[in-house]
Amino acid sequence: MNRVLPFPLISLCLLAMWLWLSQSIALGPILLGSLFALIGGWLLSLLQSDSDRVRNPGAIIRLTGLVLIDVVRSNIAVASIILGGQRDNITSGFVDIPLDLRSRQGLAVLSCIITSTPGTLWVNFARETGVLQLHVLDLVDESEWVERIKGRYERLLLEIFE
Repeated sequence: MNRVLPFPLISLCLLAMWLWLSQSIALGPILLGSLFALIGGWLLSLLQSDSDRVRNPGAIIRLTGLVLIDVVRSNIAVASIILGGQRDNITSGFVDIPLDLRSRQGLAVLSCIITSTPGTLWVNFARETGVLQLHVLDLVDESEWVERIKGRYERLLLEIFE
């Protein structure tokens, strides 16, 4: 039963929402809503965590602090580039970073961290090689970015998820 309906209550709610939005309880909307409810439950099961528990809650607190500090610093740096008229002096570029992190949830958190930090963008992750491609607005030193991602974020994410 769990294979067909991994989340029966959520599937039932999806069906009810579909019928409510279509404002009909005819056979067509019921069948289509049931199909969407099944697919929604299956897709939600793909988002389930690889493990049932977090391994190091202290690392979550440290990671949150680091991310908040880095977001504030990046906001200030990007604002000074844009408002200070230094646009001609910046060199943007791509950095390839080899990652040891393989957890889907850890990679998802890392992508959120990188994308929410102004001036950086997660471009690509090659799962087979473990190489993350990152775009940086003001790229001065590639090795500094590799050390920042691996030393600040990946190390803590490995403690949390693996």
